[in-house]
Amino acid sequence: MDDKQREAKEAELRRLKAQISTLETELAYEAETTAWVPKGYYTTYHMMAGMVLGLIAAAASLLLNVIGSAMVDNHPLELIRVYLTFPMGEKALELTSGFALAAGCCLYLATGMIGGIPFHMILSRFFSRSSTPVRFGVATILGLGVWVINFYGVLSWLQPLLIGGNWIVEKVPPFVAVVTHLVFGWTMLLVAQWGQFVPPVQEKKELAA
Repeated sequence: MDDKQREAKEAELRRLKAQISTLETELAYEAETTAWVPKGYYTTYHMMAGMVLGLIAAAASLLLNVIGSAMVDNHPLELIRVYLTFPMGEKALELTSGFALAAGCCLYLATGMIGGIPFHMILSRFFSRSSTPVRFGVATILGLGVWVINFYGVLSWLQPLLIGGNWIVEKVPPFVAVVTHLVFGWTMLLVAQWGQFVPPVQEKKELAA
């Protein structure tokens, strides 16, 4: 065997060793990543995803109210002022600026984060494979359901009991409340794909493909 043949065989041997090393690394990676991947529904992940998506949906509904209020010559944060009557009473309706309104916006967004959890979990667990019209219908029903429960199942009696007035139900026109909750639900549907859980191994295979 001459020198050229020997060099060729050594080069082939090095290539094969490198290929074996690569395969061993891939097998080790797959073993590590699949060890923690949940077998069923990843509840913790979807709860966190629901909070993030709920924040986005709440921001969208708040933005709609700001634009709508400006169009009818109301205070841009009229909705926030009305919601602040729950802790502050009727004097919240006189707010024009300041920390209280800023805190009210934060509370509104935080409420959206909490509300986003059941929205996202229902859509991702029970309707992930449903058609778009079905998912749209579910999001619409959920939005309307939250409006009815919040306004007429809770606030209609709780605010008068604790604060002595029923400003939220009386001051927020029904169509404004309905649209606000529908925009929240529809936005949750629109961004639901951002909260989809993709196992690391599947994600790697998709990138490789």
